[in-house]
Amino acid sequence: MSEWVLSEYTDGIVHVRLNRASKKNALTSDMYRALSEHIKAAAADIEVKAVVISAEGSDFCAGNDILDFMQSGFLNGGVEDLPVFQFLKSINYFPKPLVAAVQGQAVGVGTTMLLHCDLVYLSSDARLSLPFLQLGLVPEAGSSRLLPKLVGHQRAFAWMALGEAVTASEALRLNLATAVVDDDVLDAAMTAARKLAQLSPSALRHTKSLMRDPDDLWAVIVEEGRIFREQLASPEAAQAFAAFMKKSA
Repeated sequence: MSEWVLSEYTDGIVHVRLNRASKKNALTSDMYRALSEHIKAAAADIEVKAVVISAEGSDFCAGNDILDFMQSGFLNGGVEDLPVFQFLKSINYFPKPLVAAVQGQAVGVGTTMLLHCDLVYLSSDARLSLPFLQLGLVPEAGSSRLLPKLVGHQRAFAWMALGEAVTASEALRLNLATAVVDDDVLDAAMTAARKLAQLSPSALRHTKSLMRDPDDLWAVIVEEGRIFREQLASPEAAQAFAAFMKKSA
């Protein structure tokens, strides 16, 4: 597994940490593979009652590592075989509580993965961004279905199309977060996970199952991925990515 994704088990809770702070925890293919393996292992282990996802450094996740993304063969093979979609599948079908602790920037998949979490704790400096359309792409991780349900069509469309970051307080108002924490956001997430670990595992599993339809959402995720790949090959996306790489050089 990747050294940039760490996992620790304590008292029924698996704590998965993104550990690439120098790159704002931008995700590579290896990191996606490690994340999906940790999540799948937690799903299969009867001793695990909940999973907490957090990140080292000042930012939660800057989205995809663009250079790795462009070199990873995203345009080749079946959508469902790609590491990023293996990760999305693992969180979409995860049957136990999934809790997130988010600080600083959460960009792209750094935000859309939160839509699959049952509890989301944000630091007061958190900023959620969805720059897909600015890159000539479409939303992913089922966000085209999940966001309008949470915040309404107009607000979801504006967030995606206009590219404006959502502050922690606004995210809380829009039902995108459980709470905003002024001090230790990870402590808040772990405290909640410990409370969940005291509940009936079967009752939690059934409750989550009744509240979600992972099969329907997975079909949306796969369709988003198909269109995403088409857009990735478009001139608009090529121009946007070239400009991004030039700016980052």
